[in-house]
Amino acid sequence: MSDYDYDLFVIGAGSGGVRAARTAAAKGARVAVAEDRYLGGTCVNVGCVPKKLYSYAAHFHDAFEDSAGFGWTLPQAPIFDWATLRDNKIAEIKRLNGIYGRLLEGANVALFNARARVIDAHRVEVAGKTVSADKILIATGGWPWKPDFPGNEHTVNSNEVFDLERFPKRFLVLGGGYIAVEFASIFNGLGCESHLIYRGELFLRGFDREVREFTRDEMIKKGLNLHFEANIESIEKVEGGLLVTLTNGESLEVDAVLTATGRKPNLAGLGLEELGVAFNLDGTLKVNERFETSVPSILALGDIIDGPELTPVALAEAMVMVEHHFGETTPDPVAYDKVATAVFCHPNIGTVGYSEEDARLHFDNIRVYRTDFRPMKHTLSGSDERCLMKLIVDDASDRVIGAHMVGDDAGELMQGIAIAIRAGLTKADFDATIGIHPTGAEEFVTMRNVTRH
Repeated sequence: MSDYDYDLFVIGAGSGGVRAARTAAAKGARVAVAEDRYLGGTCVNVGCVPKKLYSYAAHFHDAFEDSAGFGWTLPQAPIFDWATLRDNKIAEIKRLNGIYGRLLEGANVALFNARARVIDAHRVEVAGKTVSADKILIATGGWPWKPDFPGNEHTVNSNEVFDLERFPKRFLVLGGGYIAVEFASIFNGLGCESHLIYRGELFLRGFDREVREFTRDEMIKKGLNLHFEANIESIEKVEGGLLVTLTNGESLEVDAVLTATGRKPNLAGLGLEELGVAFNLDGTLKVNERFETSVPSILALGDIIDGPELTPVALAEAMVMVEHHFGETTPDPVAYDKVATAVFCHPNIGTVGYSEEDARLHFDNIRVYRTDFRPMKHTLSGSDERCLMKLIVDDASDRVIGAHMVGDDAGELMQGIAIAIRAGLTKADFDATIGIHPTGAEEFVTMRNVTRH
């Protein structure tokens, strides 16, 4: 037993913080967690979970239309009720909050429902008292920010958009990342006249170019209004709603504006600057392979360090961090280069490994296999939605180094492909795998002809 009150004090009860606390406690550490907002962090409360629930809701719009070709006739036009979705979501999040609380209690982790501030390398001020810890973990995640322009007070951020009092008939999203593209799709699917404004020439920067272009075209088919190479100049409240003036001279009148322009590390007021903890230029904390900051007893992981801002990444980092500091072995580092991800726009995107553009920078010669097709379901539904699948192969080793999909359940399917890429399987391994017929997924093991080198 050390001379400290705790072996590990965690600030932030999000995915990474809770996983670190429980795992360390399971190894015999005395652990406490401080959280001043909600258990489960961004993912559970204002991120992945409610977003996916809203995405499910929006997909019913297509399902109702598609059903007619299969012989279904609805007695009347379906009616969407925003309050039902919103309130059911609230109830589900409360249930999950309770589960997180019970998980911490069951792991014998002390919980402070209060804001914590770091006093020095081993002391934290929380709930009106000072406690000490051998290690202090910062896991406070990110917080949305909005750009500065006249009228930005009339916008909502990605935390607030889930709980709008009234359903907007006309909805505008500013941004071009995951959150922006997903919410533009969601509100379009729920029946809004939806607009997406992005300053660049194409959204989802960093994703495979062909995936981005294909997704753009499919979203336009679904009625989304995309405005590229434009930004918001100002917003004015008018009698009919909000008058949005764009930098390209265009004006739009809408009922709600979402600024989905990114999230920044939620580190204000923690006392880290006073301790001399080193920051990166983007405001994230500098850490080493043991997730130690420049003050070795202060650790950090998740969205506040330089890495993919994804829940499973924070979970993986927590496991590695705990093994370094409380385990008996030296763990393998987190494989950031093979992290699979999904964008729950309509249609979904699933991707893992290198994009075609990055592969050309890292490998001497590559082979690209791609196909796009009309899924079997739509031969009767009448929809003209198409699906894209793509494999990137290193020519020298024959290893599959990237896989990409745009289509229904792309995220579900890509999880299995991610295992294959993590294991280093070759294109020959894919070719030798017998497909499941009839599925769209079988295309990943039946693409034989090289599209381009």
